[in-house]
Amino acid sequence: MLNFFSDVNCEGCRKTECQLYKNCLVRNCIKDKNIDFCFQCTDFPCKNTGFDEHLEQRWIKINKRMKKIGLEKFYSETKNLSRY
Repeated sequence: MLNFFSDVNCEGCRKTECQLYKNCLVRNCIKDKNIDFCFQCTDFPCKNTGFDEHLEQRWIKINKRMKKIGLEKFYSETKNLSRY
C-alpha cells in the first residue's frame, strides 16, 4: 500500500481504473450516467459503490458536503487537508 501512496503517476480515478479500491463501482457508474460526482445523481446515496462501510460513509459525507456548499467552496475548504 505504501508503494501506491508514493506513486506519483496516479492520474485519478476519472482517467484510469482505481488501483487502490479494486471493487470500486463509482467510476463506471458516473461515466454511464454522464455526471461528474455522485451527488448529482437522483439515486444518491446508493449502495452501488463497492466500498466497505467505512469508505462508503466517508464518500456519502463528502458528496453531501459538496452538494450543500458547491464544488468551488468544497475545494477551497479541503485543498490543504491531507487526503489519507
